[in-house]
Amino acid sequence: MKKYISIIFATLTLAGSSCKKDFLELSKNPNVPTVTTPQLLLSGALKSTADIVNGGSYVQYAAWIGYLSWSTGYQPNIALLSYQMTSATYDCWTNPYLNLANYNTILNSTTEPNFQAIAKIMIAFDFEALVDNYNNVPYTQALQGTKVLNPTYDNGSAIYDDLLKQIDAAIALIQNAPASAANPGSSDIMYGGNMNNWLKFANTLKLRIALRQINVSAKSAALMADVSATSALGYLDATNPATVNPGYLNSDADGGQESPLWRNYGTTQNGGAQTNKAEYQANTYGANSLSANNDPRSVVVYTTTGGVVISSAFGQTTPPAGGTPSTPGPGVLKSPTMNATIMSSAEALFLQSEAAKDGYITGDPVALYNAGITASFLDDGLTAAQAQAYYSQAAIAYPTGINPVTTLPYTDADMEQAIITQKWKALAIYGAFEAFNEYRRTGYPNDIPLSIYPGANPPNQVTRIPYPAVEYKTNAANVAAQGTVNVFTSKIFWAK
Repeated sequence: MKKYISIIFATLTLAGSSCKKDFLELSKNPNVPTVTTPQLLLSGALKSTADIVNGGSYVQYAAWIGYLSWSTGYQPNIALLSYQMTSATYDCWTNPYLNLANYNTILNSTTEPNFQAIAKIMIAFDFEALVDNYNNVPYTQALQGTKVLNPTYDNGSAIYDDLLKQIDAAIALIQNAPASAANPGSSDIMYGGNMNNWLKFANTLKLRIALRQINVSAKSAALMADVSATSALGYLDATNPATVNPGYLNSDADGGQESPLWRNYGTTQNGGAQTNKAEYQANTYGANSLSANNDPRSVVVYTTTGGVVISSAFGQTTPPAGGTPSTPGPGVLKSPTMNATIMSSAEALFLQSEAAKDGYITGDPVALYNAGITASFLDDGLTAAQAQAYYSQAAIAYPTGINPVTTLPYTDADMEQAIITQKWKALAIYGAFEAFNEYRRTGYPNDIPLSIYPGANPPNQVTRIPYPAVEYKTNAANVAAQGTVNVFTSKIFWAK
């Protein structure tokens, strides 16, 4: 993989992976794009998707969902700790749309079915994230360049409906590709041109989009039928997680060539702390939850002092006693060259466990639940034997049969709580955004504490973030038509 690194980093401008200081330099006309090949665009676009998922854009969700706290060694981050957000606070908008533009270019610059299919799948992936951040966003008029400078907004629910159609179209492109169709090969830095794995990733993404809408009862029958139509393709499992690696290096050149999660929470090539390693530390809720019931993950998800995780409550301003506060540990940060996760095996298996429970797919929800826990343990550097010892405990085992406390059968809510709580543990810390989405969809884990920062007094957890300042500057009328966003009451259409 290392031989591809110079190619990938040379195409970062095309991939739109960051807003560098020279982005708007007059010597670089953004309306005259560099001519390149679908292969180079694909590598750069996938690399940029990994940057978005594993970079600093989602660190606020890691705090709100109970994984991290703001460092007690820094001045308080008022926007984060008191939820005093404006349109200038967080931007989970610009980079996804830049990334979408690259996939859209692939889609429109080649007739090769495998390249078109991957572009369609990743366009669906990015638009799902935009809806999950903001609800209504530009979709049908987006990505039109100078043809439509002020795109109108589409309803988030309608976008989701079309994403399922686009994924089905991508699946058909792969299935119907002739033997002579070009294989992306090494330019595909996620699956190396293994189109069967792309089918399974597409189908797993489709399942996630369907289950995300489980609270929208009017869609249930249609969603179940849609999932059933492609269920025979299978889903991601422990053998084929969706991970990206263009050949990451332990180098700070070109803005950092380390794996993006490492660039987010790890160290520089000389051992200095990356920004979020310095500004965030272990959350007491996360540390305690990940050690409960003989769970060994806490001491690998976080660093330790004398074998102990040193943590602080979210909103706490006084340094914790006992030593240096813990930060993301070796189970999360394996090395500067580690793969960047787009969708983990654990997430995919917990999706399938829930889907089997609810009748969306066939399968054993218990076995899939246990497999999800095992995948999480292995991903954190632990063993399958440790996972089995953990999920064999009565307090952790999938809730089937009779509840010994109530002497009544376990309910669907009990099962959902078990699945989503274990998914929350599995997603620590790299999957904070997905964990936050599942919390808003289900309400689990149901005991995540709110900020204790003096004067914060939040009525409930954040329900969504405001539209970013860039939209109010460049698309003012259309974003204004969405009305006022309240971070405690405005909800994504699928939220509980």
